[in-house]
Amino acid sequence: MTKEIFLRQLKGNTLVSKGESNHWVVLDTKPEVGGHSAGTTPKELMLMALAGCTSMDVIPILKKKRSPVAGFECRVKGTEREEHPKYFTDIHIEYVFYGDGIKPEDVERAIELSETKYCSVSGQLRGTANITTSYRIEPASALNEAQG
Repeated sequence: MTKEIFLRQLKGNTLVSKGESNHWVVLDTKPEVGGHSAGTTPKELMLMALAGCTSMDVIPILKKKRSPVAGFECRVKGTEREEHPKYFTDIHIEYVFYGDGIKPEDVERAIELSETKYCSVSGQLRGTANITTSYRIEPASALNEAQG
């Protein structure tokens, strides 16, 4: 299967792009390098793509296991090289699950399946980055505090 996107320059390094879903995304950078700080940087989008991809694996896997997940968050930190090209060398994904009675073994299996079988973004990034993961299970009552 082939995927295709379209990208157009708005002004300087401020760009817009869309894919087959037909949703526009603004990409930008700092003013000192030709941008306007009006959108997400390409490297931020890479980390967001990773978070989205693995989350779209983990959440349905836990749902199939009837895990009582009341809420979910995913945080990704990437460390890039000092020299050009400044690609990510280390990436850490932290999964945060909110709910009462969530089994750690279900969470671990869902993360493992995403890492080893389903997440194509992590598969792509593993060629240049060491990807590590961790998770936390918080009580459902903590969800309101996290959203507040």
